[in-house]
Amino acid sequence: MTLCHRGFLRFASILVFAAVTLAPSALLAQTSTAKSEQWIHVRVESKDHSGETVRVNVPIEMAEKVLPAINKNNLHNGKVHIESAHMDDVDVRALLDAIRTSKDGEYVTVQSNENDVRVAKSGGYLYIHVTDRSGARKSDAKESAAKVVSTKESKVEIKVPMKVVDALFSSGKDELDIVAGLRALAGSGDSELVSVKDSENTVRVWIDSKNIAD
Repeated sequence: MTLCHRGFLRFASILVFAAVTLAPSALLAQTSTAKSEQWIHVRVESKDHSGETVRVNVPIEMAEKVLPAINKNNLHNGKVHIESAHMDDVDVRALLDAIRTSKDGEYVTVQSNENDVRVAKSGGYLYIHVTDRSGARKSDAKESAAKVVSTKESKVEIKVPMKVVDALFSSGKDELDIVAGLRALAGSGDSELVSVKDSENTVRVWIDSKNIAD
């Protein structure tokens, strides 16, 4: 895979991280008087023998207030520090600006034995779909060369309003402004944001006006 394609994969991972960063804020508040505001939901389902399911439901308004109070690791004052604005020799800010100012379309399509990548913009949304089959183990010589004995395939699907992406990158260099992203997200209506499926877990992140998860 080329450096540019790895840059898109890293960009996708940053957006996933930005979405699930909200989860710790739920641990800091047990009640909320919010009634009609948007809620962000995170659901993680384990596929191991325990079959554990974790649900996190956080009012966006509450998360906006709580996140600036969390100062741990790379998260400070509602902003997440990223190691470098240039990742895998790709300038993410320049990449974002190019996508923002371009017409709707499918910008990147990569299909290989290990990865499928699709990056597109449509109707004010940025779509990133990644299928990673690099953990798959091929069969031995007695079986078909194309057959896979055990597949460890992971799929990541991201759908983010462009105004939210803009808000995330509106802070200083090498930072993601999570609070600004939340404020932009609150006005976006109900939306599925992130879906991750692999051999161990299924993760779903979405927003709606319900105070409970599905």
